[in-house]
Amino acid sequence: MSNYEGIRLEKGMYREAGQSFTQVLEKLDPSENYTGTALEGLDAYQRQLKRFDIKVKGSGSDMVEKFFRTAESSVLFPEYVSRSVRAGMEEGNILPSITATVTKFDGLDYRAVYSAATEDDKSLRRVEEGAVIPQTEIKTQENLIKLYKRGRMLVASYEAIKFQKLDLFSVMLRQIGGQIMRMHLNDAIKVITAGDGNNNAAAELAIGTSPMTGTSGTLTYKALLEFWAQFDPYTLNTILVPPAVMLAILGLSEFQNPLAGLNFQGTGEPGNPLGAKLIMTSAVEAGHIIGLDRGYALEMIQSSDVNVEYDRLIDKQLERAAITSISGFSKLYEGASKVLEV
Repeated sequence: MSNYEGIRLEKGMYREAGQSFTQVLEKLDPSENYTGTALEGLDAYQRQLKRFDIKVKGSGSDMVEKFFRTAESSVLFPEYVSRSVRAGMEEGNILPSITATVTKFDGLDYRAVYSAATEDDKSLRRVEEGAVIPQTEIKTQENLIKLYKRGRMLVASYEAIKFQKLDLFSVMLRQIGGQIMRMHLNDAIKVITAGDGNNNAAAELAIGTSPMTGTSGTLTYKALLEFWAQFDPYTLNTILVPPAVMLAILGLSEFQNPLAGLNFQGTGEPGNPLGAKLIMTSAVEAGHIIGLDRGYALEMIQSSDVNVEYDRLIDKQLERAAITSISGFSKLYEGASKVLEV
């Protein structure tokens, strides 16, 4: 039975341990009850927006003050802020392209695991009848992985924004989300290159220094092939580069064939003869290339998605309202990521 109009909204719904505001609403008003109705496809939070006739998107979106017409409708505002920030974090987010797995963890210090296999353990040896089967031992890392709170402070008076359209205000909040995600990306790249504190920094190679041939400062397709060859038994399937290096790579003749151009025009992603995903980001140090096997290189540990100071937002105290996200990163297999200095 549907009862979304009879739910009593209150601040305490944000305090449920281990549950988001929307999950609390879903328990009280399950979406499965609306199958085959006009409200099918909306989640419990979106049904509450409909209940109070709050439009957050499009040219006909309401003003911010619409959330504060009643005490109950004001409870919906922090979730609107959280969803808008989360949308900004997801726009252009490259972390899914460089992380093998995401672990949810309730805390700030995480102990990762790793495979403690020797070169002999890794070899595919024939096992004779009655012989001991080679072992791969899984251990916990010696040092803890620290999770960091990244966020931005929302500084605006209610009087300054109450007559702003929600559609426009969402743009500002999405920008905050994008800034938070760039902080997490910087953390991820730092762990890939320098390690997570457990003596597992990425191997650093340099053009012109063995085993790489060529001339230092000159990027060639052969250098990229040699870099690719260093990853066995892993596979170089993701390449992170700063803007200047991206221009140098795209300037190579091997990257300028007609099929690569058609692919770039059709998908927006540059073609790559190596078959790896080529990602440009200013978070990579100038003059460097980070290569990795995204299936084995990095673990993302997430303590919280997006947290907002709901008390302040509900009470219209937007001045100094913090929006935060807590995450950290752990190296999985040391050999699955390497750095090339051009």
